Amino acid sequence: MSAQISEAIKQRLEKSNNILITSHVRPDGDAVGSLLGFGLALEQAGKSVQMALVDGMPPSFMHLPGSDKVGTRPASGFDTFVTVDSADLQRIGEAMQPFGKPHINIDHHVTNERFAELNLIEPDSVATCAMLTDHLPAWGYEITRPVASALATGILTDTLGFRTSNMQPATMRQMAVLMETGIDMPGLYRRALVTRTFEAARYWGAGLSSLERSDGIVWGTLKLSDRRASGYSRNDDSDLINVISSVDCCAVGMVFVEQEGGSVKVSWRALESGIDVSQVARHFGGGGHRAAAGADIPGKMEEVQPLVLRTTQRILKLG
Repeated sequence: MSAQISEAIKQRLEKSNNILITSHVRPDGDAVGSLLGFGLALEQAGKSVQMALVDGMPPSFMHLPGSDKVGTRPASGFDTFVTVDSADLQRIGEAMQPFGKPHINIDHHVTNERFAELNLIEPDSVATCAMLTDHLPAWGYEITRPVASALATGILTDTLGFRTSNMQPATMRQMAVLMETGIDMPGLYRRALVTRTFEAARYWGAGLSSLERSDGIVWGTLKLSDRRASGYSRNDDSDLINVISSVDCCAVGMVFVEQEGGSVKVSWRALESGIDVSQVARHFGGGGHRAAAGADIPGKMEEVQPLVLRTTQRILKLG
């Protein structure tokens, strides 16, 4: 079935002249990498491409080639609408909703709702960028150095530098293909996983000072006041969840991020094998992978946090 869908996507792209590509809100490295990698490959082939993220390009990825081409509000007039690395239609943001049902949906989340006309979903793949590393050449698009830089960034970030439990030999072969284009792998690794802005480091400090643990869970809390005090401008956790995931004490790591408008962004990470945090995220209307998942939950922090902690402990049988 996957081969049939891949062939149908190839034919659709061949007939397309004006293509819109988007990904999810609060874009991470795989969202940015798959958007840029796909978009640049199509542009090289002579296609007219709009790349859009409703939350804009994160500053931490502005070094990637083509980042200046990413807008926040696309224009109409495209003939093909593509989403990458987004498990459900709501995750691409309200500004994209007027454009209707996407024609192509490319993703690796096990919770993907298959909301497009053509859905290429490969949950065993470590990243959407890993999928594109295989599929772009099969569709007739060249992986040049700029495309490879974007795709490598997505693989690096979604595997935390090859450290996630779903790593596989195919991933290393994919990275070898990308490195052969001449990308600066050490530089991309440093920018994706090591370097942080001063404001992000201060934001991390607030989150780390809030750390708590109980019944197999370690979690941090980021409030709107922490964001304002640190000068951090975005509404995500600046990858604090990956720092918490390094704490050697519990089975699950979590971050609660207070949002404007009265909701809380929750991220889960499985810190032990055999734990599926995606089932907890689905319970709260979110999604993700067995080892990493998230959800946006309406309500105040003081109401949402205890409810989510109790539910996580109950569903995963912790404590």
